[in-house]
Amino acid sequence: MEELAVGTRVEHPRNGEGIVSKNKITSYEIFFERGGKIEITKRNEDMEVIEVQAEKPKNSLTLFEVEKVLRFVLEEQSALQEIVPMGDKWTGGNMLLQPANLSLKPKEIPIEAFFHKIVMLRDRLRVLEQNINSHPGLSDEEKVNMQQYITRIYGSLTTFNILFADKDHYFVGAKS
Repeated sequence: MEELAVGTRVEHPRNGEGIVSKNKITSYEIFFERGGKIEITKRNEDMEVIEVQAEKPKNSLTLFEVEKVLRFVLEEQSALQEIVPMGDKWTGGNMLLQPANLSLKPKEIPIEAFFHKIVMLRDRLRVLEQNINSHPGLSDEEKVNMQQYITRIYGSLTTFNILFADKDHYFVGAKS
């Protein structure tokens, strides 16, 4: 397969249709509609080119430039949540998910990416909690009942507290 330019549309049998977002030395970073951002080796022969992007269009922005603009707008509108630090011992680490069937390949995930998802989950639970508590159509009893489910969810997530640098950010469930 010839070298693919950023913006090239591809089809992958498992991940579906995607767009090349980065052309690295040995791999492509591709955003797939079904699978999100995935890095695929350039030796992968499963991909089919749908539409070639010959060169960067004039007046276009790079992904980094778009991220920079979005970050600025979100910060200006105070839409970004507080920065939650991860424990230093996990920085640069990976999670290895090993299937019970050893003939299957394990999945390796950067801990930073997993930690980011955990923090987003926590923040969304907090927003849900606020929405429930301020909802005008719910009775106090209904609010309490829903709040109990959220508390149980927090309790289920306490396993991930080991990733946080500060105890102030821990998940806390129902206290006995």
